[in-house]
Amino acid sequence: MTHFIDPRLREATQPFWPDAGIIGSHVGGERVVGDGATVSVNDPATGQLLFSYPDAGADVAAKAAAAAAVGQVTWGRFTAAGRGRVMQAVARAILASAEPLAQLESLSAGKPIRDTRGEVAKVAEMFEYYAGWADKFHGDVIPVPSSHLNYTRREPMGVVLQITPWNAPIFTAGWQIAPAISMGNAVLLKPSELTPLTSLALAVIAEAAGLPKGVVNVLAGYGHTTGQAALAQPAVKKVVFVGSVPTGRLIGEAAARRLLPSVLELGGKSANIVFADADLERAAIGAQAAIFGGAGQSCVAGSRLLVQSAVYDRFVDLVAQGAAKIKCGDPLSADTEIGPINNARQHDHVLSLIREGAAEGAEIVIGSDGTAQQQGYYVKPTVLKNVTNAMAIARKEVFGPVVAAIRFDTEEEAIAIANDSEFGLAGAVWTSDVARAHRVAAQVKAGTFWINSYKTINVASPFGGYNNSGHGRSSGVEALYEYTQVKSVWVETAAEPAIAFGYAPGLRD
Repeated sequence: MTHFIDPRLREATQPFWPDAGIIGSHVGGERVVGDGATVSVNDPATGQLLFSYPDAGADVAAKAAAAAAVGQVTWGRFTAAGRGRVMQAVARAILASAEPLAQLESLSAGKPIRDTRGEVAKVAEMFEYYAGWADKFHGDVIPVPSSHLNYTRREPMGVVLQITPWNAPIFTAGWQIAPAISMGNAVLLKPSELTPLTSLALAVIAEAAGLPKGVVNVLAGYGHTTGQAALAQPAVKKVVFVGSVPTGRLIGEAAARRLLPSVLELGGKSANIVFADADLERAAIGAQAAIFGGAGQSCVAGSRLLVQSAVYDRFVDLVAQGAAKIKCGDPLSADTEIGPINNARQHDHVLSLIREGAAEGAEIVIGSDGTAQQQGYYVKPTVLKNVTNAMAIARKEVFGPVVAAIRFDTEEEAIAIANDSEFGLAGAVWTSDVARAHRVAAQVKAGTFWINSYKTINVASPFGGYNNSGHGRSSGVEALYEYTQVKSVWVETAAEPAIAFGYAPGLRD
């Protein structure tokens, strides 16, 4: 069993737990340290060891599931309005700890502080939004053609397992936890083993604000050990996963074997379509935000840039000129616009796809040539042109600041290229033709689509994918359907109900 925490990180965790040298899971309001293999996490900005801790493992997963089952019963006794009031208090507590949370997220996940400050504010907004829904999402009365009163109840699933990724740890934690607990569920949250710290801090904050112990439990450990053990727990009644397609398939299969419903939010290779009649300067800024924001580590990143031939060269140059000005650097610096790739494995993946793209004939206009820098996991904003949709760089999810520019001539060709992908998470179109904008939006197969914009997301709007980008929705009112099950109740109201079958003295002889 090994523990290590960088002095900077020790200081960043002080607001949330004093004995910051010990990292463990949050189970029933207590910290429980595992006894599994050591999880070592490097600083994305330097490549040096940042912290280490023991994998939680099966025993801790079982304790967390038991704590969640008890916590869900307690939480279920709250009125819907009472749940909403607690969640409002949690939102206020998150805002009160906004800067320490942002600092911890930036340091531990390698995300620019300018991004993490915004993401923490959005997490508070998530709790506020679903606090408002707590007493407003309910069943219906059905006008059945009989003497019965028939009504439905929306009841919690029970204990929900939520598995979140490393690219936006606290954002995805709030994105999943808030709708689940607003409906009376308890949560087993298994963040990436690389980024557990802000999820653990969020659970501590929520309980200090009044959330009963056991309603949110956070497991710190590997997916193939701790995550797998959590999925096997009988108390778990639903599984929500955000991550890659291969892992999503494995989790979906494991859930299906237990007959558990699942929500899978998987990868993307989104098409950002630019027509010649668009405002090209605004579209170029939008294209940069679509792919370079967050160092491209976003499932909705606009990684395929489809540009009409008449303006292709000019537009690609505009995007490349902007990319050259984007500031890469220390995540904790206020001037940094792009931080490093989160981890060495992903860093190697991004660089290998750049090299593969160049080998297949794509031209690197600006950015990385696919070789590693001397320190940290940085990749410069990279623009590749003369890409065809058959190339690996256009088909595989890069998950880094790399955009592949593809030519098209007609509207029909643009739509065909956009839909020629295993994914279907997001997309966008830039044009001054209103009719065309809506035609394209209707025909591109994606769960989220922007017109003359990119990457605007709000908790009130449904989010999820088509095709291999997954199924189910993780926000908006649609998420509440995912976190409830419906019960139909029939009440006989007739004074002399008709008897269709059976015998009883005095009623039917």
